[in-house]
Amino acid sequence: MEDIRIRFGRALRRQRQKLGVSQEAFADMCQLDRTYVGGIERGERNVALVNIEKIAKTLRLSIAQLFRGV
Repeated sequence: MEDIRIRFGRALRRQRQKLGVSQEAFADMCQLDRTYVGGIERGERNVALVNIEKIAKTLRLSIAQLFRGV
């Protein structure tokens, strides 16, 4: 099975693209650094729960809905 970080990153990228925003714009919306968001999408980051919540809120999804794509 593929690493959870890679699967989460792909799910995040799909949702961000549905929103129609760049990584930079999305990072600003989440109040996260652009390079951090890029690292998440590439599966390089082990994302903290606090940041998962920020990401889900920005996407207007519950945490459970966000993880359905994982």
